Amino acid sequence: MLLTSSALVLTDIMLTPGDPIRSLDFDGRTRTYFVHVPRNYDPSQPSPVVLAFHGGGTNAKTMVRFSGLSETANREGFLVVYPNGSGRNPNFLTWNVDDVGFVRALLNDLGQAADIDGARVFATGVSNGAMMAYRLASELSDRIAAIASVAGPVETERCFATRAVSILHFHGTSDEFVPFNGGRGRKSFSQADFRSVEASLRIWIAANGCPTTPTDRQLPNRNHDGTSVSKTIWSPGRDESEVVLYTIHGGGHTWPGRVPPISFLGLSTTEICANDVMWAFFAKHPIKS
Repeated sequence: MLLTSSALVLTDIMLTPGDPIRSLDFDGRTRTYFVHVPRNYDPSQPSPVVLAFHGGGTNAKTMVRFSGLSETANREGFLVVYPNGSGRNPNFLTWNVDDVGFVRALLNDLGQAADIDGARVFATGVSNGAMMAYRLASELSDRIAAIASVAGPVETERCFATRAVSILHFHGTSDEFVPFNGGRGRKSFSQADFRSVEASLRIWIAANGCPTTPTDRQLPNRNHDGTSVSKTIWSPGRDESEVVLYTIHGGGHTWPGRVPPISFLGLSTTEICANDVMWAFFAKHPIKS
């Protein structure tokens, strides 16, 4: 569902089905986020929440279209939150270290308008937004149950999580923006040197106490779209946590199961749907009391 410029900014109204924009003051500035409230939303029941972080140089509206998570929420009955990053141009926003505090404040604000299931708050994102999801797993593990990264590695050198946080990662081997094997992407706008997928996951395999030898299998190649998918699992870790990697062979800087908005991003696999996979993963990994 697309968000329109006529949507209202709400700060103290209880949520009802739709796509409200909410705002809060944080760190001396006004920050905003969109909420997709599914058609089957029941305010009398605690709701799971999926935080969906846009890539660098875009914004929350772009993430709605890019991910298609609102459609999944309508079917599965969770709230999707699309936060806006920061920057001078509202169409060109990014994430940085101060945004961990913003997300904590956002969850507190959202809790004033909805009954949130505190054991089922999850995070996902693409590229720079996926790096933000990893940061939240490390620095906000008291609030984030599990995360799913799409085409974004770990940025930080250390993991500060106080509990095991299950990790799901999707990455294309032909990603020319954030290379699967790390380093500087040929099409990278930032020209940063990124950590590899292997090095990123190694941090969380150790942090979660998962076995270092994984199980690996090739998924059926039904659609012959120029990609294939393999699944690698490191499990079980502490508190039944796991680290799972979907390698998209031939895949680009794209969201699996979604048609990319521009061909410049590379191929997007139709062999799996990231939204279906991640929701099943999230449902399996709430915070255990």
